[in-house]
Amino acid sequence: MLRLLLALILALFAAPALADAGDIAAAARGVVRVVIVAEGDEGVYPVSHGSGFVVAPGRIVTNAHVVAAAREDAALRVAIVPPESGGAVVGRVLAFDARRDLALIAFGETLRLPALAVAGGAPGDSGEVAAVGYPMNVDRAQGLTLDDIFSAQPPVKSRGDLSGSRSAREFASLLHTAPIARGNSGGPLLDSCGRVLGVNSFGAEGGGADGEFYFAVAAAELVPFLRANGVSPRVNTAPCRSLADLDADERARSEGEAAATRSALERRAAARRQAEDRARFEAQMRVLGEREDRLLASVALLLAAAGLGWWAAEKRAGGEWPPRNRWALTGAGAAVAGALFLQVTRPGIEEVDRLASAATENVAERAAARTGGGTMRLICRLDAERSRVTTSQTDDVRLDWQPSGCVNGRTQYGLSQGDWTRVLVPNDDQEVSVNRFDPARREFRTERYLLSQAGTEQARAARGAYSAPSCGVSEASRTLGEAQQSVLDLLPARPNERLVYECQPQRE
Repeated sequence: MLRLLLALILALFAAPALADAGDIAAAARGVVRVVIVAEGDEGVYPVSHGSGFVVAPGRIVTNAHVVAAAREDAALRVAIVPPESGGAVVGRVLAFDARRDLALIAFGETLRLPALAVAGGAPGDSGEVAAVGYPMNVDRAQGLTLDDIFSAQPPVKSRGDLSGSRSAREFASLLHTAPIARGNSGGPLLDSCGRVLGVNSFGAEGGGADGEFYFAVAAAELVPFLRANGVSPRVNTAPCRSLADLDADERARSEGEAAATRSALERRAAARRQAEDRARFEAQMRVLGEREDRLLASVALLLAAAGLGWWAAEKRAGGEWPPRNRWALTGAGAAVAGALFLQVTRPGIEEVDRLASAATENVAERAAARTGGGTMRLICRLDAERSRVTTSQTDDVRLDWQPSGCVNGRTQYGLSQGDWTRVLVPNDDQEVSVNRFDPARREFRTERYLLSQAGTEQARAARGAYSAPSCGVSEASRTLGEAQQSVLDLLPARPNERLVYECQPQRE
C-alpha cells in the first residue's frame, strides 16, 4: 500500500511523459514531397515543391497553393516523391479548395504508403507538436541537385508547441511554434502520438525581437474537405497518452493485482485449512460413531449367543441334544462369529485420514469445475483506459481459445516463457503486429510496430525463414514460440500502439 501511495503521489506531481519519438517517425513514412515539374529541351525539371501526406490508399493532401500553378497551366505536372526507396510518380489533382487552402491528389497504385490518422475532437490551446515536411532551405544547405529532388529523401521534423487556434484567411487554423519554411507547405502538423492536427500552410513574418509563429489548416477543415471528396479519413478521438504513462499505470495495476492475489490466496488457504479441519472432524465423528455402533452390535450378538447357549443347555433331555437345541447352538456360534467379524472389521484411525482426504479432494474438484477449462469461446472488448490507439480499428474480437494455443480453430499461437504469442508480418503494410493472450486473466492484447521500409524488409526476411505450424501439430506451440523470437528481436523497445482487450464468455 505504501508503494502504491508513493507511485500515486509521484504521478500527480511529475511532469507528463512525452510520446516516444517513434510515433513521429512512423507518421513520417506517409509524408511525401510534392513537386511541380515542367518539361523543356533539357528534360523534366522542378518549378517548385511543397509537402503532402497520405490520407487513404492512393490519395494525398497538400495545400492548394502548392499545386495552384499546375492546375492553371496544363503544361505543368505534379510529381510525388516518397520518403523512402523509390523514385517519383505522377500525381493528379482531384479536388482544389482555395478558400481552405487544401488540395487532394491521386497517385498510382505502384506507390504504397501508410495513411496518417487524424486527431479527432477540439485541439487544446497548448501541447507539443511536430511539423514534418521538405523545407527548401534544408535542401539548399545540403546542396541537393535536381536529381536529388526527384529521389526519395526522409522528411525533416521540427518540434514546437501549440499556441492556440484562431480563424485566418476564412478558415479555422492552428497557431504553433514548430519551425516551417518554404517547402513545408502541405505537410502535416502532428500531435505527440503522430496524428494529424492540421496541414501546415504559412508562417507569420517576424524579425528582430518578434517571435516566430506558424499556421496550419485545422483538422476541423480537413476532415469535411476529405469526406466531401470521397475520402473517409481515419479519425482517432482517443486522448494522446504515451506508452511510458501506460507502462507506469500497468506497473501500479500489476502491484495492485499482485496484492489482491496474495490476499485471495491467503483467504483460500485459510478456507482450505478450515475445510480440512471440518472434514477431519466429521471423519473422526463418523469413524467413532461406526466403531461404537459395531461395538454395541457385537455386545448384542454375544448376549444373544449366550442366551441361545444357555437355553440349549437347559433344554437338553438326558444328555441328548434334540434338533432344536442343535439349531440354538448353531445360532449361538453364528452370533459369536458375527461379533468377532464386527470387531475385526471396525474402522481404525487410518480411516479418518482417508475420509478427510476424500472430502478435501471433492471440494477441490468442485472449485476447479467452477473455474472452467478446456476450450473457451470469448468475446473481447477494448479497455480504452489501458490502450494506446492511433490508427487501428477497435472492433470487438471473437476468440475461441483451446489449451493447445489454437485460436478460432485455425491460428496456432507460440508458447515462450509462459506467454502465448503470435507474430504477424503482413506482405503489404509496413508494420509488425504481436498478439498475446493470457488464458488465466482472459486478456488479449495487440501491439503494433510501425516500421521503416528497411525494418519491414528485415522482419519479412526473418518471418520467411520459418513456417508457422498448423493447429494440432505435435509440439506446435513450443516450435512456433522459438521460431518467432527471430522477428521479436528485430522490433523496437516499444510499440507504437497497444490495444488491450478484456474477454468474457460468449452468450450462446
